[in-house]
Amino acid sequence: MIHGITAVYLREMLILRKRIVKQIPSWSISPLLYLIAFGYAAGHTAPVEGHTYMAFLIPGLIAMSSMTQSFAIASEINIARFYWHIFEEFQAAPISNIAYITGEVLAGMTRAFLAVLVIMVLGFIFGVKLQYNLLFLAGVMLNAFVFASLAVGLAMVVKSHADQSMLNSFVITPMAFLGGTFFPIDRLPEWAGNILSFLPLTHASSLIRAACLDQKVNPFSWVVLITVGIVFFIMAVFCVEKAKD
Repeated sequence: MIHGITAVYLREMLILRKRIVKQIPSWSISPLLYLIAFGYAAGHTAPVEGHTYMAFLIPGLIAMSSMTQSFAIASEINIARFYWHIFEEFQAAPISNIAYITGEVLAGMTRAFLAVLVIMVLGFIFGVKLQYNLLFLAGVMLNAFVFASLAVGLAMVVKSHADQSMLNSFVITPMAFLGGTFFPIDRLPEWAGNILSFLPLTHASSLIRAACLDQKVNPFSWVVLITVGIVFFIMAVFCVEKAKD
């Protein structure tokens, strides 16, 4: 199984290496615009939960970016399926479903981690001091695991790039703006906050922000993310198996 995981993972990393020069600006532009538009234009010194808004915003951007970039592995899988027919080659190879999924998930997590490093550099440039410790890293990686697993499962379901774009529009984009990234969800009406509390990104934002700002972490958020991640991974196994039929 290790060889299968390594083969899938290295393939994605070789593709990423060829694109890394273009990817870094792509990972930078959206966070940079958010930092300028929401951080400075909206008042970067305005206190939010006892911290400056910039200190509140950057962990949210890290949570959002780790979600979007890990989920972006779905697009790479779709290209491989629809144009290069790589998925059919994996079917013929002695690689188990779990090995294939694990390799793709690890690739998505790697993309997320690299994108997070870009935001950390931007935060340093903007003069925002945050703590980046093991708890922070665990929160980022767990969030990436959740959405990379979801990406692999959904990539097996979609029939075209249009379907993938629709999933991004109806699943990822709303979550990016409503998952506690740009504002505390407790400022919303109670009914809205209750709904948003079911989103995994809400708990990821909470974990990452707590780690960055040296606050107490809610253990329930860990439970939610771990549970959702396992469910999405199992779902991916079933979806890959169905796609092989």
